Amino acid sequence: MKYKLLTALLLSSMFTASQATADKAVFAGGCFWCMESDFEKLEGVTDVISGFTGGTLENPTYGGNHTGHYEAIEITYDPSKVTYQGLLDHYWVNIDPFDDRGQFCDKGFSYLSAIFVGNEAEREMAEASKKKVTGQFLGQKVVTPILTSSTFYPIKGDESYHQDYYKNNPVRYKLYRWNCGRDQRLKEIWGDKAKH
Repeated sequence: MKYKLLTALLLSSMFTASQATADKAVFAGGCFWCMESDFEKLEGVTDVISGFTGGTLENPTYGGNHTGHYEAIEITYDPSKVTYQGLLDHYWVNIDPFDDRGQFCDKGFSYLSAIFVGNEAEREMAEASKKKVTGQFLGQKVVTPILTSSTFYPIKGDESYHQDYYKNNPVRYKLYRWNCGRDQRLKEIWGDKAKH
């Protein structure tokens, strides 16, 4: 009995410790199916959720009203395995930072790119990373804004099929991604740095 209680307490404290070391980051980069796929491949990322953020409308939906919101992902990560800076570096090479109409074949406000920061440290790192990207592409305007985090609304209910879409519908996902020209454009901008 003592052994079982001790084991339960140990497992509980390990779970609490792992939860305490998990951080979250929110990015928008066009289609959340693609962003989810790109970030779940990154070592140290433990979960990626598709949803909406940035707007004032409560409980936005994909098929209904999401006016003013960005399609975005919420990333849960282990900072001992991947830093926030590492997430930023991965983010930039997976978007088109020059498109002020959306991302790739998807156009409209909800498909715009954006980095959502939760505190001043994140803001400073995001601003520095944007400055670095701007310095790499003189003569081109980096339009991706750095915005203060707001409520993140995960896709849920009848629209839950959007979560892990690339895993659950691999053929449709690959066709969509190819036809959208995402990887082709990323290669054009970033060359071998493009990670997909």
